[in-house]
Amino acid sequence: MAGTAAKENQALPMAGIALTLFAYFTFSMLDTSAKWLVLAGIPALQIGFMRYALHFVVSAGLVARQGRGLARFGADRMGLVLLRAALLMGSTLCNFVAIRYIPLTLTATIMFSAPIIVTALSGPVLGEKVGPWRWGAIVAGFIGVVVAIRPFDADFHWAALLSLTGAACFAVYQLLTRMLAGKVSSDTMQLYSGMVGTLVLAPFAAAVWTSPTTTLDWGLLFGVGFLGWFGHDMLTRAYGLASASVLTPFAYVMIVYLGVWSWLVFAQTPTRATVLGAAIVMSAGLVIWLRERNQARRRRIPPPV
Repeated sequence: MAGTAAKENQALPMAGIALTLFAYFTFSMLDTSAKWLVLAGIPALQIGFMRYALHFVVSAGLVARQGRGLARFGADRMGLVLLRAALLMGSTLCNFVAIRYIPLTLTATIMFSAPIIVTALSGPVLGEKVGPWRWGAIVAGFIGVVVAIRPFDADFHWAALLSLTGAACFAVYQLLTRMLAGKVSSDTMQLYSGMVGTLVLAPFAAAVWTSPTTTLDWGLLFGVGFLGWFGHDMLTRAYGLASASVLTPFAYVMIVYLGVWSWLVFAQTPTRATVLGAAIVMSAGLVIWLRERNQARRRRIPPPV
């Protein structure tokens, strides 16, 4: 019996890791589909609307299927819930515009600066202590972003700054998620993320609507919403099976996925600067993760008697 219980305890984190890898594979398909569509002439606002409209439809359908009315999804901190949803929408739009002009591997590298920005802001915003190791990682992470985007190089594109804006929006979104954790349910935040993106983007999408010309493009346009919802659902399930300290490093597989998609679909390979910048950003993120995990372990160890 003890052996069976041990195997079950080991199986749960492994299942969480598998779901995390699959979730980020889904997100890579979402970004690849969005890039395909913007290159085909579909406006980013339209893609963003479909991303959130289908997300909202699926979320609302699950609520109805479970017999729970929308009235039960009110929140005491509604202002922060709505701001969180708006920041996620802003991050998505910045990303969808940026990927039209710069490779997916570069946008992914820039987006993974978000955890570094979160750490830099966690002191003044959340009152968390950030020590010299993490400050060093923060500085290194931003150096990695500069290396990747090459702001003083002739090949620099302004879309890299838009992607960095998206990363900043996503970082503040993550901070608000931390602030609301335990106070607002994940189902509520998921529902409002879809609702806000749908309602805000609907009139803009209607104004610029461009009908796809192929069956594939129609499928991808409807698929972005499902992929977004499904990826978040898989990630939520993963964190129910394993802790963030176990799963966080596996998020960087997204850069590998997008590198493969870029090569297969768009015949783009990452530049040396992007590879070097990604390596620096990933290393900085892993240092921050290790320090946070070690501090969490120390807090759980009782003081000596």
